[in-house]
Amino acid sequence: MAQQDRIPPPPPDAPAHRTQMVEQGRFCLARCTCGWRGPARRARSQARTDAERHADGV
Repeated sequence: MAQQDRIPPPPPDAPAHRTQMVEQGRFCLARCTCGWRGPARRARSQARTDAERHADGV
């Protein structure tokens, strides 16, 4: 899967945080439209958890 450098901006009525998963070699990380970037993880499930926690404001 190709790395995506930019996340398109959310529509005006969308929630403040919209995350997506990005793969970089053997690692996966979450990125958000607000500019937040999670740590690189080998486990996709952990990267998804990072994204969920960020979106929930934890």
